Amino acid sequence: MPAENRERVLRAASESFMRHGYQASVEEIARRAGVAKQTVYHHFASKDALFKAVAHELTRGVLVELEEGGELREALLRFALAYRGRALGEQGLATFRTVLPEVPRFRALARAMYAAGAGEMVRQLAEHLERAMRSRELRRDDPQFAAELFLGMLTGQDRMKRLFGVERANGADKARTTQIVDCFLRAYQP
Repeated sequence: MPAENRERVLRAASESFMRHGYQASVEEIARRAGVAKQTVYHHFASKDALFKAVAHELTRGVLVELEEGGELREALLRFALAYRGRALGEQGLATFRTVLPEVPRFRALARAMYAAGAGEMVRQLAEHLERAMRSRELRRDDPQFAAELFLGMLTGQDRMKRLFGVERANGADKARTTQIVDCFLRAYQP
């Protein structure tokens, strides 16, 4: 039961923090979880500790694994579609909105979250691109820079448009993602 309560508190806290940011109250979180406020503090020493746990879980949700094997273009396209779906979807945008304003308050957490989320994705993508560079599917260059460039292309202005409500996800997203992948591949042609 304690593990189940902890999960319920995390789910309730995620919903509350996404809706109200760090201003969400522990009382509201306990009510949403169907537990006493003391139960929240039994599992998390403070509201800060709870926010850190939620932020960590939310960030992990955006991490997308690269699949090995197959044609490079198809692997990058699968990755790009999954990444854009998560990063630019409602959950990804809500995570971005929730976590970003609290970075100055939680600098160490922000660095750890970057390392475990976006940083790990860059590392995995750079390894994948480096293998493609070694096998001459891509021209030889700095794989870390190439990975960061590709991820920036995948979210960049589209994230800004969605954050500001200028544009929503639509049926043309696959075509847009295909354009991005093809543009990246042209830039790194051997």
